[in-house]
Amino acid sequence: MKIDGFDHVVLTVKDIEATWRFYVKVLGMEMVTFGENRKALSFGSQKINLQQLGRESTLSAEVPTPGSADVCFITSLSPSDVIAHLNFCGVNPIAGPVERNGARGLMMSVYFRDPDMNLIEVSHYESRN
Repeated sequence: MKIDGFDHVVLTVKDIEATWRFYVKVLGMEMVTFGENRKALSFGSQKINLQQLGRESTLSAEVPTPGSADVCFITSLSPSDVIAHLNFCGVNPIAGPVERNGARGLMMSVYFRDPDMNLIEVSHYESRN
């Protein structure tokens, strides 16, 4: 078997509305409804499905826990623009910009937490000539 990419991941959250509002405001994602009134965050060709703590699907992680995710998103914005946007949104960066090794090489990353205390990394690949 060969994996070609991600389709979606699932976050278990304490408050679905607070989570989608944060990701829409801070990260520019789109909230979508699917299935039996389930909520997801859509961006590019991927999505993050949200499930309420205590109301998990029968097919879920062994121990679905809010705050256990560590996710890296890619942006075309510079790290200084990311930090300015976070400040505008009232989100405190906890680290960065720092250089990291990503899937495509070196990138500059800024870290912060979402409402469930998941670690969110927003990274920028600089084009190298």
